[in-house]
Amino acid sequence: MDLALCEYAETLTRSPSSVDATVIEGLRAVGLDDVGISSATQVIAYFNYINRIAEGLGVPMESWLHDDGTPREP
Repeated sequence: MDLALCEYAETLTRSPSSVDATVIEGLRAVGLDDVGISSATQVIAYFNYINRIAEGLGVPMESWLHDDGTPREP
């Protein structure tokens, strides 16, 4: 299920218009119901939204993260 959700997140992020009934059926096939699919979609969309706001406003990366988003050693 984790891999299917990660693939869905990537598809929804990179090419949202390609999400169709086949994609949704694939999520159902790994055990997600409509509530789970809706919740996943909302979380993915929220993070896409907030990242675009931050990038659009030039908000700097947190000091505890590298430029690629991985955490720095404490």
